[in-house]
Amino acid sequence: MPGTASASIVTGIVFAPLGLVLVFTAAITPQWREGQARLGRVGTGVGESRGIELLLLRSDGLWESCLQVVHSELRECWPVSGAYQHDSRVRATRGLVLTSLFLCGSGIVLASVGARCWTDTPLRNVAGAGGLLVALAGVLSLAALSIYTHHLPKLAVELVSNMSDFQGLDLHKLPSLALRPAGSLYFGWVGAWVQVLGGLALLFGVGRPQCPGRTRRVQREIVMKAYDVSC
Repeated sequence: MPGTASASIVTGIVFAPLGLVLVFTAAITPQWREGQARLGRVGTGVGESRGIELLLLRSDGLWESCLQVVHSELRECWPVSGAYQHDSRVRATRGLVLTSLFLCGSGIVLASVGARCWTDTPLRNVAGAGGLLVALAGVLSLAALSIYTHHLPKLAVELVSNMSDFQGLDLHKLPSLALRPAGSLYFGWVGAWVQVLGGLALLFGVGRPQCPGRTRRVQREIVMKAYDVSC
């Protein structure tokens, strides 16, 4: 059915960029894992006995790590370094994510060129190749996220004690952080599945009958030939 083909191709063209944006957002944000440590309490005014408990929030991404004291303006971020940066699992995750972004971008370009339903001659093979690249990008994103999530508790934690905003705080005396998955991972999971669905939608649409414009043109040609024969 031509309508089904068009709907499938349009769905793929919409889903593919959406998945690319979500995976890219996950890649550049430093919330792949996070943990908290207690810093103690500070008073909020005269006569306050309990005060506010300050928490040190640590978060790590693929390219950046951050420390922030909750309920304050103290925040510092720096490029990942040390054992965490050179961990083979982190490096594998980064490589897979970069490859996924490149393949998805290339697939979107091919799909846009090939799925030309506004013309009479869509390039189905080109659109199908684009869908295949987008689906493959989603699979690579899922692989990267699976590797990072599975090994998250084993990845090293580098404490940086020479940061300007945290002078006077001995970070090495803080209790160990219980790190857990954070928001960037969830963006990545959603984006990866959207990429897979978008790629499959493009492949499904390519295998369908030709676009409505071409179908109508062929029908007109058949009617005209029949008219010429009858005359």
